[in-house]
Amino acid sequence: MVFSSIFFIFCFLPIFMLIYYLVPGKGKDIVLIIGSLLFYAWGEPKYVILLIFSAVFNYFMGLELNDCPEESRRLNMVFTVVVNLFILGFFKYYAFLLDSIGSVFRITLSHPELSLPIGISFYTFKNLSYILDVYNDKIDPEPNFLTFCVYSMMFPHMAAGPIVRYADIEHQLVRHPVSIPKFGVGAEYFIKGLAKKVILADNLAVIYAAISSRGSNAVLTAWIGIFAYTMQIYFDFSGYSDMAIGLGKMLGFDFLKNFDYPYLSENVAEFWRRWHISLGSWFRDYIYIPLGGNRVSVPKHIRNILVVWALTGLWHGASWNFVLWGVYYGLLLLLEKFVLGNVLDSLPVFVRRIYTMFCVMIGWVFFSQTSFPGIAKYLGTMFGPAASGFADTATFYYFRTGIVLFVICIIACRPNLQNQFRKLMKRNMAVAIAIDVILLALATAFMVYNSYSPFLYQQF
Repeated sequence: MVFSSIFFIFCFLPIFMLIYYLVPGKGKDIVLIIGSLLFYAWGEPKYVILLIFSAVFNYFMGLELNDCPEESRRLNMVFTVVVNLFILGFFKYYAFLLDSIGSVFRITLSHPELSLPIGISFYTFKNLSYILDVYNDKIDPEPNFLTFCVYSMMFPHMAAGPIVRYADIEHQLVRHPVSIPKFGVGAEYFIKGLAKKVILADNLAVIYAAISSRGSNAVLTAWIGIFAYTMQIYFDFSGYSDMAIGLGKMLGFDFLKNFDYPYLSENVAEFWRRWHISLGSWFRDYIYIPLGGNRVSVPKHIRNILVVWALTGLWHGASWNFVLWGVYYGLLLLLEKFVLGNVLDSLPVFVRRIYTMFCVMIGWVFFSQTSFPGIAKYLGTMFGPAASGFADTATFYYFRTGIVLFVICIIACRPNLQNQFRKLMKRNMAVAIAIDVILLALATAFMVYNSYSPFLYQQF
């Protein structure tokens, strides 16, 4: 089940919310757990047991870390981390590993094809953050099993994030009162995210798919395609995050934001402070800082950055193009830190933003093209000379048919539109609600008209 589906919005969600609001007190936790399991089982019935095992295992290991003798704590922590990473690695990377070994030694290693459990990277990292925080005495282990299950299996952020940490919602897990005003704010977040997904991202996906599947493109056509993908992945993933935050508010929770208008960044480092904030902070706190961060020698600092970004790339998918994408960003960050820092600071803001968007769009080529030949071909077309020339009839077709959508996207990825809407809500709530109703109606029309389109980040 996905958020951007007719069944979820007009069947599952109303029934679930009605029951959730009617059930008193801690009974809401039981409703939320059952609802989350039904939500997950709708798309992945065979992997529900894996989701339950992850919650049960990490709950008891959290208690064990608190009760065991000091000399056993580290061993138990390592055991828990290894078990979590083994499950993640088996389902996500074992085929990739065997295929890579086979390619190196030019042998065929046959293996069954396993579907990737939805959201396994997200709920594994969420549970790992809990275990590591308990081990480092940043939090106390959750004594109530049902409360921990709410944290581990809550459906709003289960499938595609954000990676909500226990420490950020610890007190909310004990008491998360619901109210009509908060429900309204959550509904507004949800509708905004839904519109981002089905009105913007899904239509951008059509443009990029059409351009990337062509045998050859003109230079400008390739740039139009990667611009469409750049906007698509932002509105797809930030749309999901908005919907998750909105659902959380409807349930009485306040999740931290996951995107902060990243396409306004003035350098690559700032971009990654604004993009997928929950993942970036996870790698910073649990990988980069334990390795020594920047408080080590320059060679070790360089190592730390490259290790973190290679792992960040690999987290996104079991393919070498994701590793290349991660290393690409690691090298860019090193370049900015040790070479370009003062130069960038001296440039006008609009030049720094153009530079950042250029780097990001190149990065999305590595991300979207899953093979090295595909990456080389697309980049070769972008930087010419292309067989189809600088521009052709296809260029003008995609520009003409997509220009309105592109302009809307450029406006929507800036804060001005949202700021104006917030002011409107204070001045005239009825008009603001009418706009939300219109957006919901338009999004519904697109969902009815278009075929099934899952969120991009659910595959990770």
